[in-house]
Amino acid sequence: MSKALRGELELERYRDRVVNGPVLRTLLWLGVPPMITQLVHVLYSVADSLWLSIYREAAIAVPRQTFPVLMLFGAAINALSAAGTALISQSVGSRDYEEFKREASYFFSASVLVGAALSFSFFALRPLIFTQVVATPPEILEEVLLYSAIMALDSLLMSLVMPLTTVLNSLGETRLPSIINVLAVLINIALDPFLILGLGPFPRLGVAGAAATDVLGKVFTLGGYFALLKRRFSWIKITFTPRLPAYWVRLAFRIASPVFLMMSTNSLAFIFQQRMVNAFGVAVATAYAIGFVILDIADGALWGLLGSISTMVGQALGAGRRDRAREAAVKASLFIATAVAAGALFVYVLRRQLVAVFASDPAVEAESVNFLETIVVGLPFFAMFMAGNSVGRGSGHTTVPTIIGVFRLWVLRVAGGYVLAFLLGLGSMGLWLAIMVSNIAGGLLMFYWVAKGDWAVPVLRGPATGGASGR
Repeated sequence: MSKALRGELELERYRDRVVNGPVLRTLLWLGVPPMITQLVHVLYSVADSLWLSIYREAAIAVPRQTFPVLMLFGAAINALSAAGTALISQSVGSRDYEEFKREASYFFSASVLVGAALSFSFFALRPLIFTQVVATPPEILEEVLLYSAIMALDSLLMSLVMPLTTVLNSLGETRLPSIINVLAVLINIALDPFLILGLGPFPRLGVAGAAATDVLGKVFTLGGYFALLKRRFSWIKITFTPRLPAYWVRLAFRIASPVFLMMSTNSLAFIFQQRMVNAFGVAVATAYAIGFVILDIADGALWGLLGSISTMVGQALGAGRRDRAREAAVKASLFIATAVAAGALFVYVLRRQLVAVFASDPAVEAESVNFLETIVVGLPFFAMFMAGNSVGRGSGHTTVPTIIGVFRLWVLRVAGGYVLAFLLGLGSMGLWLAIMVSNIAGGLLMFYWVAKGDWAVPVLRGPATGGASGR
């Protein structure tokens, strides 16, 4: 039996389990490995913040200053990932395995080309962005510029890692990639204290050490993915193709452009939100960063399960099972919201003890507790919002989630936060209230769209047509 035939038989086995298995059991079969990976990432984030707080308490705020800007420059790659998920998973669902191989190469090539351009642009523009746009507090500006310079390389490596992750997850293989990711994060966790604090023979690098471990983790992950593809999925043959077919570019652009609009406007909203937070000084900026580190504990399960929704929805639509796609979307949304609610309750009960791990300044500690007490109320609804985004990615219908996402951030969070914090004089509490309200409203609107089910129409009709229009 040839390698190609064995590969297609294995892919058929994955497909049958995704398309025909019980919904929640399949969700967990696909989602538990990446969920474990995400929880290990949460452990790394917590450990990273702990070592930074020992190095210097305000240093915890440095990664949070950089995050929304990196998100803006990575928006195009994430949008391409949405297109790749829809096209690849639907080609698997329709049993068009030759189309699957083509889609994988096109997606990988586009991601590399776009990612390289954006990473170099981020590196060049970061001094202007953090001084003039984000208005980073002067106490941490130098560290932010150093951290962001190293993270530009991390962003470039992510443009290679993300398409490979999407290809493997879209065919239903989540376990081996998760093992590779866990090993990479464990290496990061082990190296963190040595590079940040300068233990043993290592220099005391501070925030530069935190960024360096991220880069090393991406290098390990990339090497592991290529080894996995070569040894187990050699029949896929992902190749770099700089000349992409016009029909593919049009179809990918139609699917990706709403996601790009949502992610880029989201990123700008987060940048403006960070600027408003920075207006209240470095203590509030530090509390804001600590709060999000702790919230990662509450919603850690969420991020690992989201990709499973896209895979199940995409393959069900590709197989012509629209009812199955709707059932998977609704059940998965409710299940994930329930799991996040349990995490939110845990964080609320232990909020003061968790904050005390990172903060010694009474002002920072009090602000962090206020942040958590307000934000955790909306976390289950945030989970519904993110689950709906995954439904849009798997189905290829991304316009409505984009509209809801823009309304959630720009109208409720940014504009609402400005009104509450500055015009009505509520200060930082106004910003926290706006975040909570935006999550609740966004989650309810998104779940209504998911339950209505108008999105359950495939976008990929087959290679002969080069794609077809969807609703």
